Amino acid sequence: MTTLSLLTPTGELTLGNHLGALRQMHATQAGDTCYFGVADLHALTMPRDPAVLRTTIRRTQTLLLASGLEQSVLFRQSQVPTHAELAFLLECTATTGELNRMIQFKEKGRGNTSTRASLFTYPALMAADILLYRPERVPVGADQRQHIELTRDLALRFNHDYAEVFTVPEIVVPTAGARVMNLQEPTRKMSKSATDLSGVIRLLDEPAVIKRKVARAVTDSEVGPDAVRADRDAKPGVTNLLEILTACGGSAEAITSYGALKSAVTEAVIAELEPLQRRYAELSKAPDHVDAVFAEGAATCMEVTHPVLSAARAGMGL
Repeated sequence: MTTLSLLTPTGELTLGNHLGALRQMHATQAGDTCYFGVADLHALTMPRDPAVLRTTIRRTQTLLLASGLEQSVLFRQSQVPTHAELAFLLECTATTGELNRMIQFKEKGRGNTSTRASLFTYPALMAADILLYRPERVPVGADQRQHIELTRDLALRFNHDYAEVFTVPEIVVPTAGARVMNLQEPTRKMSKSATDLSGVIRLLDEPAVIKRKVARAVTDSEVGPDAVRADRDAKPGVTNLLEILTACGGSAEAITSYGALKSAVTEAVIAELEPLQRRYAELSKAPDHVDAVFAEGAATCMEVTHPVLSAARAGMGL
């Protein structure tokens, strides 16, 4: 089984990325051939300071390795040129109507006169990222499901109109911890690109910072022995804390107050992130090792993806 997953370096990775992606990736690599990487080209769809982007890419690479993904092929998207070339071929397969319906373009680009063209076309690049590796399944957050559905549509259309080149991947949405919410706005996802960090737990946050953020997490005004319960609609803040606690290996059994719940969440999160932070600190002292791992991964990716690109080019008459 082949599995692919990429993270875009649009900000510092969060607890949500760890529970919804990194931990799932670690579990998957035990039995699958896995390609995990940094989608740095996707970060260019919005204006970014080059120095900041370079630092974020480096931290994301190091965190991927610190997450215990040594058994997987780790790579940077921009170091594998086949991604960009296949993306254009898929742009020639997609329609403007399909791209115009993408939710992220609607939210970030439509009506903005300074929108980059790449924000409109990047679903084709995302499809190329996936189809080059012919994965049988793609683990993805619920907010990216629409893009994977477009990828499937493009693969089916290409296979029908030109040649049987691509594997049509299955969508796999992780369950536990797949959608960690912002501690201050529990109806919104905990995003790595958030500008207000008060409700965002970053993977490299120190224990004191984590404690402060959890202590200030939004709950509600209900009191009593039954106040600590899951109810996504009526109690989104409490539900979010309960789900984080469970995902980090803790238990809400016998917890009857919000203070006790927050204390338990704090302990569980700190314990969950401690091994990752310790390994990250070690790898930060060995940047050449991180570079070597990703360079080797890029070379492997070129070997794997070049035949797929060549088949796609030939199928289209190039």
